[in-house]
Amino acid sequence: MAEDASKKGLKEDISSETTKVERFSPEEEASLLQESNAQKADANKLFATSRYSEAIGEYDKALSSCPNYLDYEIAVLKSNISACHLKLEDWKAAVESATASLDALERLQPTKAKKSTEPGDEGKDGAVVEIEGDGEEAEREMAELKLSDERKVDIKRIRGKALMRRARGKMEQDGWANLAGAEEDYKQLSQTPDIPAQDQKIVRAALATLPSRISAAKDKEMGEMMGKLKELGNGILKPFGLSTDMFKMNKDPSTGGYNMSFDQGK
Repeated sequence: MAEDASKKGLKEDISSETTKVERFSPEEEASLLQESNAQKADANKLFATSRYSEAIGEYDKALSSCPNYLDYEIAVLKSNISACHLKLEDWKAAVESATASLDALERLQPTKAKKSTEPGDEGKDGAVVEIEGDGEEAEREMAELKLSDERKVDIKRIRGKALMRRARGKMEQDGWANLAGAEEDYKQLSQTPDIPAQDQKIVRAALATLPSRISAAKDKEMGEMMGKLKELGNGILKPFGLSTDMFKMNKDPSTGGYNMSFDQGK
């Protein structure tokens, strides 16, 4: 048994090692990226001529050519695919692609910065930053520190586009959860400085209308859920000569809680 356990542990170790991201040589990476960029350029032309389905196919080819550790390039392609899905009114696919774009950017430059362990170090330029991870995590942290100012601006721009596209996709799908998710994205955008003026107008308009839509969607879905529960309850109670109408929920105005009472009727 001990031998079997050790073999199992060895297999797990080997399996974990094989999941490591393969990195190409600089020459191979440059060649693959050149191929990916050429396919992206073809996709951009198709998008410009409103051939959105074909553009998605070309963007997918560009993704296949792109090394899977180049998160910025992947984020751009996924965001472009989301734009195509929006044009095709495939809202769910648009949300999924935009989310994939945001996930790639999060790996590249996390939006939730780690808190400093030293008092008074918060927000200080030039402060010593401790690398907390090891292995691939440490490499990612080092890459984040080395990001150029220009690349950081690019990341911010693509993140804004992906958030706008995901928010719209969620709004168009409707439903309580989708509308609440759209509101969360728009709130994040409203706190993002320097987004384009046109996007600012869209964000403000959405945040003005979403609360009432969320409330209406919530009431509708809660009503539908209660209706189904009532139907189920009546099916269980019917053999006993009872129904859910005999059970009354009375709200206590002082506590806001509910009390149940039983009314058998006449």
